[in-house]
Amino acid sequence: MEILLRAKCFQRLAVPGSVRAVHKDYRIVTPQNFSNYESIKQDFKLEVPEYFNFAKDVLDKWTNTEKAGKRPSNPAFWWVSGNGKEVRWSFEELGSLSRKFANILAEACALQRGDRVIVILPRIPEWWLANIACLRTGTVVIPGTTQLTQKDILYRLQSSKAKCIITNEVLAPAVDAVASKCENLHSKLIVSQKPREGWGNLKEMMKHASENHTCVKTKHNEMMAIYFTSGTSGPPKMTGHTHSSFGLGLSVNGRFWLDLTPSDVMWNTSDTGWAKSAWSSVFSPWIQGACVFAHYLPRFEPTSILQTLSKFPITVFCSAPTAYRMLVQSDMSSYKFKSLKHCVSAGEPINPEVTEQWRNRTGLDIYEGYGQTETVLICGNFKGMKVKPGSMGKPSPAFDVKDNPTKTASTLRGNFYITGDRGYMDEDGYFWFVARSDDIILSSGYRIGPFEVESALIEHPAVAESAVVSSPDPIRGEVVKAFIVLSPDYKSHDQEQLKKEIQELVKKTTAPYKYPRKIEFIQELPKTISGKIKRNELRKQEWKTI
Repeated sequence: MEILLRAKCFQRLAVPGSVRAVHKDYRIVTPQNFSNYESIKQDFKLEVPEYFNFAKDVLDKWTNTEKAGKRPSNPAFWWVSGNGKEVRWSFEELGSLSRKFANILAEACALQRGDRVIVILPRIPEWWLANIACLRTGTVVIPGTTQLTQKDILYRLQSSKAKCIITNEVLAPAVDAVASKCENLHSKLIVSQKPREGWGNLKEMMKHASENHTCVKTKHNEMMAIYFTSGTSGPPKMTGHTHSSFGLGLSVNGRFWLDLTPSDVMWNTSDTGWAKSAWSSVFSPWIQGACVFAHYLPRFEPTSILQTLSKFPITVFCSAPTAYRMLVQSDMSSYKFKSLKHCVSAGEPINPEVTEQWRNRTGLDIYEGYGQTETVLICGNFKGMKVKPGSMGKPSPAFDVKDNPTKTASTLRGNFYITGDRGYMDEDGYFWFVARSDDIILSSGYRIGPFEVESALIEHPAVAESAVVSSPDPIRGEVVKAFIVLSPDYKSHDQEQLKKEIQELVKKTTAPYKYPRKIEFIQELPKTISGKIKRNELRKQEWKTI
């Protein structure tokens, strides 16, 4: 059955807590911010003012609280490079630096309220400053993963009509190669130690920018951010969020699912290009006045993750199921996580076996959550309730979640939003994910649309036809698999060599994480009478032994 949800209103509660007695199979942890799940559902209400801006109404208020000595001496932002370099900013410092950045956008870049700004940066402090600067200026931030190719960047610039792009020296050449085709683009900022012709050097500009800036007065329903999310029948689509949808809506994540306080240090490992970074690396922790911890982490390395969790006072950890799978397969015996007290996961379903292994090695449960780029937390496992490994938990206080026994072609039905996912609810009210009702592939926390991969595949002369589906994988949960019908001239070629060639082509044509890790050559693709490919049939074939 398809999962539907309807937004509700709710009100805040705060009850201090501690760890209660441990059950043989699970332990129930008393929340810091609420008494129990039932109280949240009954009493929580969200009041949405006419005007709201996260920078002014949340971050600057924490600055005032900090100045008054009413917040613990916890940084607002704590970044580590992995090679010894660290950055620690208070809310006051975060405010000062982001106002300088805002002046650069408003003055040097001549951006107006509502103009769109694409930000493609790795996990470096400037990514966070760019997000806040866009909030302060009322410009619309459009994050992108650093794995985007030249073709991906061109599509995003043209589709969004962005007037400014902010990136680093790695991707600047790709931007320059397509800039002439983007008539709206007039400002380019680079984060680099070296100058680049045609680009404003952000590090140099920050040295001379004024920190006096008045935050734009934005209405709660004005556009704040746009995310490109993979579709099943075309290129990525744009999903918009208003100032209140994340700035206020994510309070349900920060206060209840993550259960954060100003004393907590929150580390989320998500890629900066995805909405999950907005969820758990910006809005959710800062709504609660917690410290956002960040690690440059150019590649996911289990040893680096374990060392970081052991070395720094991280209290709340969020990562994709793939990460947890890799961590439990590592030797964790020499690491002690003295500060860690709460672990969460989202992006794809997590295996019960992984949850059990993590609990055995750390003494902590993994609280799985479920949401989409278009939403905040839809379902979650919350402190104070029994964790059923493999379940996405119970409905978020923000939503009324239902099963829909009938199929619908629309994402809206009355007051309900159709998620496009299939699941079921058990007798205790817990929801369980079954599968996507469309063809989206969830691999290592990334959403991958088959159309993008198939479009790349067809560029190889050996490919006559292709169909891309998900295939089970013990580490990544699922991976991209391509079923390919070869062109007649290539049927006698070495198939292993062809697979490698095709994989390399896809890596170069689209973002590397989208390439098919599995390829199977077949005589013909299953099709309907009207000629449409039956991806469901191929997908069922892949998953039938699971």
